[in-house]
Amino acid sequence: MDTLANGLTVIVNNEMRNKRECIISPASKLLGRVLRVMQLNGYIGEFEFIDDGRTGKFKVQLLGRVNDCGAIRPRFPVKVEEFEEWEKKFLPSRDVGLLIVSTSKGVMSHREAKEKRVGGRLLAFVY
Repeated sequence: MDTLANGLTVIVNNEMRNKRECIISPASKLLGRVLRVMQLNGYIGEFEFIDDGRTGKFKVQLLGRVNDCGAIRPRFPVKVEEFEEWEKKFLPSRDVGLLIVSTSKGVMSHREAKEKRVGGRLLAFVY
């Protein structure tokens, strides 16, 4: 079971129905870090972890800014010079949306990774 893909699908489905918030279950640390990147870039509002005694849940506030997002499987390794190619594959046009990358310096957007000159593995896309 891929918790990241599941969580991003829940967000897209609730955005299509014009909901103001959604609950993602089960939660994971990786999903929390991806949500943090989405929040910092203005795609979602506040989110909180709810401990239910099992795996936990995330309660996410939706802003109506996500057109599409999803997990990238398999998690391809990417060098700094290769981000352009992957943008063309997953994003609709230049400077629209972002790729979320797991690097040695943490989970971040591809723009941040370019600035810091680090590569990593592709986790997700959002626009």
